Amino acid sequence: MQSLQIPLSKLEKGESGKVQQLNISSDLRRRLLDLGCIEGTLITYLQASPANDPIAYRIRGSVLALRKDVSDQIFIVKEESL
Repeated sequence: MQSLQIPLSKLEKGESGKVQQLNISSDLRRRLLDLGCIEGTLITYLQASPANDPIAYRIRGSVLALRKDVSDQIFIVKEESL
């Protein structure tokens, strides 16, 4: 069964997913790659700001705040909870 890719922005608080694709070009793409946002990396939704933008995610032990327009362009496969 093939897993469905969804934008990172579709995760709910506490959910996780593995990075499959970055549809971002430019310096931001390079920065995300430098921070470890590469294919197969687990990302967990930690919490949202009061206005729900940006959202804090845990990536490789670090916390990274991403705006919705950026997280819309990061595609993941959602991890199923046990």
